[in-house]
Amino acid sequence: MAEIDYQTQHKKRLSWMPWLYFSLKPKHLLWAKPWQDEIQQQLSQLETVHIGEHCFIAPQAHLFAEPGRDISMGNRCMIAAEVFMHGPITLGNEVAINHGCSLDGGRHGITIGHQTRIANNVTIYAFNHGMSPDAPIYQQAANSKGVVIGEDVWIGAQAGIVDGVTIGHHAVIGMGSIVTKDVADYAIVAGNPARVIGDRRDK
Repeated sequence: MAEIDYQTQHKKRLSWMPWLYFSLKPKHLLWAKPWQDEIQQQLSQLETVHIGEHCFIAPQAHLFAEPGRDISMGNRCMIAAEVFMHGPITLGNEVAINHGCSLDGGRHGITIGHQTRIANNVTIYAFNHGMSPDAPIYQQAANSKGVVIGEDVWIGAQAGIVDGVTIGHHAVIGMGSIVTKDVADYAIVAGNPARVIGDRRDK
């Protein structure tokens, strides 16, 4: 009984701090790997989701991907608890999406490069509603340009990224920033709307 309780708590810990999965001891992987295999196999059967090798997906994550709105992830990606993802979304290798994030690929998708880290409660929407005063907003057609995020990007907690934005490789998005324009490689941005406050190469 104590062992069952321990595993339940350990699974919860991994779900909210999924980076711990990649440093588990072999004795813990004996139960954690089959647990993850079952979660990922079931998800792949229910949704149009393509999962690379050695990934972690919390059972409390919510992934939705209809045919033509696929979610594809590379190797060693991690998706934490209470993440919402609606395709089309493409993740490179070693991408981390921490708890409470919300990503919707709209029509043209979200692409995230290798080794990018997204902190908790980040919002990325690759679509927008029309805003003509002639009709209620909810009745107007949505439009989508897509969002592209480069490799080795760090997006701080509670940041927001709007449709049409491209974030360059190695950039840093400060906590709570709202990104409304493209961000150059290595740039450090912060604020609402986000503005350049530095360059990683100067650190």
